[in-house]
Amino acid sequence: MNDQPQPAEPAAPQRPAPHPPLPFWLAVAYMTAAAMIALSQGLQQGFITTNLSQIAGDLGVTTSKAAWLYIAYTVPRAALPVLLIKVRTQYGLRRFAELGIIVYVLVAFTAVWVTDFRSALVVQALSGAAAAPLSTLGFLYMLEALAPEWKMRLGLPMALTVLLLGSSLARIVSPALIGDGGLLWIHLTGLGMAMVSLMLVFFLPLRPIPRMKVIEPTDFLSFGLIALGFGGMTTAFIMGPIYYWTNAAWIGWTIVVAVISLTLAIIVELNRKAPLLDVRWLASPTILHLTGTLFLFRLILSEQAAGAPKMFTILGVAPSQMVVLFAVITVATLLGALACVAWMRPNRVPWFHLIALLLIAFGALLDSQVTSLTRPAQMIFSQALVGFAGMLFMPPAMMTGLITALTKGPQYLLSFIIVFISTQTLGGVLGSGLFTTFTTHRQAFHLQGLAEQLTPSDPMTVQALTLYATNLAGQITDSSVRTAQAASQVVQIATAQAWVQAYADAYLLTAIVAMIAAGALLLHVLRDMMARKAAT
Repeated sequence: MNDQPQPAEPAAPQRPAPHPPLPFWLAVAYMTAAAMIALSQGLQQGFITTNLSQIAGDLGVTTSKAAWLYIAYTVPRAALPVLLIKVRTQYGLRRFAELGIIVYVLVAFTAVWVTDFRSALVVQALSGAAAAPLSTLGFLYMLEALAPEWKMRLGLPMALTVLLLGSSLARIVSPALIGDGGLLWIHLTGLGMAMVSLMLVFFLPLRPIPRMKVIEPTDFLSFGLIALGFGGMTTAFIMGPIYYWTNAAWIGWTIVVAVISLTLAIIVELNRKAPLLDVRWLASPTILHLTGTLFLFRLILSEQAAGAPKMFTILGVAPSQMVVLFAVITVATLLGALACVAWMRPNRVPWFHLIALLLIAFGALLDSQVTSLTRPAQMIFSQALVGFAGMLFMPPAMMTGLITALTKGPQYLLSFIIVFISTQTLGGVLGSGLFTTFTTHRQAFHLQGLAEQLTPSDPMTVQALTLYATNLAGQITDSSVRTAQAASQVVQIATAQAWVQAYADAYLLTAIVAMIAAGALLLHVLRDMMARKAAT
């Protein structure tokens, strides 16, 4: 990869001569290393979100308290890549790769022996910090193997595919790994993949890049402010839906502190000659438009990440019963990547985005018809559409950003990749938090409506109570206890029905947002076509 790091001075360093292409077998080895490194960190994060209740049970804490483990992992995972821009430049790419993967292996080894919540919290924070360089390494190894003309067309879709598949793959393999042995095999799997990644990094070194002293004391001030801002937003949007926003005053203060920290970081960076982040470039209309597009898309994709799995859990569907659904989603994602390889071109990016938005709108519209009897088999087609559309959207958007970065200068290439990874991590957290908040609000609304119908004078309520009481007659002899148990079952069913209606509302909202975005994009494309026609 012929990228240059961000220089200490405004003038870009001289670009090295292009490297000769790698032999075919060596190119395959580098792509394999990229897949292993990216999947190692992706599965680690996926294992946390997928098995949070299991982790809580093993550590003897509530699920709400266990959510702090996800926060401890996500905050350094989102913030640390910003500092790694200069770390990589000053200490060299090889040392950056080797040290990052060694730390990751040590943390994975430590996780096997954790048995209490405090230790788990520390290990997850270290794991998030160790995983921060791995996403960048996944990109670099994938692009390293390819000739310049294939880096965008083949390398970019493949790199994004292996980076984004972690959550789906974790849901596929977790039921088989957990079994009756708890989380031991989950930890051992993470350790094994980390050790394989370590071997690959040492046997397949990345090509060296020019090194220069770029780290300044003010970098740590900027990074501290950015990390505090990212940490505050992450904590608020994970804990907000759990404790509900208005019931915990500290959540609001956390957001205030986060906003102040990010504002101070921007002020500091704008007044530096060699900033950690080029805020002026990131605030340019092109990059702001791209960032807004990617953030909106992450919100829309929350329909898949925070929708179907949680809804099926409420309906009592076991994780093992969702394996086929997520296997199909994985295949659909791979097909989306192959479609990008075959047809992606810079002038086709708006059409890729339009098709992706329409597919997501159609899939979400199908999902909005869910009932309490819906099971994973009924959502395979719609969720496959969403998975396919997600990969149809991300590589073209990423390509647009990389081309924009390269026009600014090759030293901006890695900066964009790292900023992309950080913003996507935050976007996923914010999207999931907003989606969960919306469903919680709608569930309370629908439950209130159902509760008004559950009266002793309602014939359907009386019929349901009689039916459940009759079914319990062989188990409970006391009639009053039997009636109370039957009433409890009716309330549970009403609660589940309210949740299903809430998720149906969220899916419908997702479809509406996707269609509005598609309409706006179509108008934008037509405006550009008319402008070009008028100019000629």
